Amino acid sequence: MTHYPLYLAPMEDVTDPAFRLLCKSFGADRVYTEFVNADALVRSVSRTMRKLTISDAERPVGIQIYGREPESMAEAAKIVEEAQPDYIDINFGCPVRKVAGKGAGAGLLQYPDRMIAITKAVVNAVHTPVTVKTRLGWNEEQKNIVCLAEALQDCGILAITIHGRTRSQMYSGEADWTLIGKVKNNPRMHIPVIGNGDVTTPERARECFERYGVDAIMIGRASFGRPWIFREIGAFLDTGEHWSPPSMQWQVDILKQHVLRSIEWIGDERKGIVHSRRHFAASPVFKGLPDFRPTRIALLRAETRDEVFTIMDDIVCRYSATNLC
Repeated sequence: MTHYPLYLAPMEDVTDPAFRLLCKSFGADRVYTEFVNADALVRSVSRTMRKLTISDAERPVGIQIYGREPESMAEAAKIVEEAQPDYIDINFGCPVRKVAGKGAGAGLLQYPDRMIAITKAVVNAVHTPVTVKTRLGWNEEQKNIVCLAEALQDCGILAITIHGRTRSQMYSGEADWTLIGKVKNNPRMHIPVIGNGDVTTPERARECFERYGVDAIMIGRASFGRPWIFREIGAFLDTGEHWSPPSMQWQVDILKQHVLRSIEWIGDERKGIVHSRRHFAASPVFKGLPDFRPTRIALLRAETRDEVFTIMDDIVCRYSATNLC
């Protein structure tokens, strides 16, 4: 049986150990940490160093770093290697101003020569396999990913992940997979090509594998409040049959697990709950429920575990077809 690898994308303030382990339990084949600032690593900033925390239960796991200078990126990669990840990933794709605006992440798409210099420096600095995550280009007029992917491959990276948008698109519009397919089907490419962007359904995942020939798919925002998406998509790819979460109660119980794990990881009840809110807001569990707005506001304002769980239990009582209250 053909296996179709599904990876959890590295996302700031999202892919901490609590969420990575949850996604892993639902079949994510590979997970990545939040992106880590190379300069802060070199300075041994404690909050940044904590992001290097990984466990054997997550493997294979990658640690992603970002920065703008080859020297500091190489030094950071050596520090990361001490945490013994399976991969060190270079972030050439983050479009947000605080990263790209400072010449790191997707900001480097304006400077391909510097991207190559950084990649060579990191590859030469460590024994751990190095991968890269990037975008199609800086803007619509500068979609240079086909040539750039070749050049990055020549630096010695193990694999490349391509998000199907330019930096100027940020996260707007639709991801364009045609150039991802061109990279994969370039006869000069021999490393795995991983596609990323707008894979939200099992059908779309199958289309991306079949039409564009990618070696793996990376899932990002579609996992918010839905860590079981890896099981949904994986089951469909393996069997052609749809897997649906057993019940609303089951889905809510998974969200509760995430809350508890976040509180444990962060070490503070309120901060752990605040950290989980984006998952409540995005979760398909609560989409389309009638007259839900007041409950949604209450859920996103709750600051204790008991408050959150009481509201969730009330939602199940009111909206679940199988629950009798």
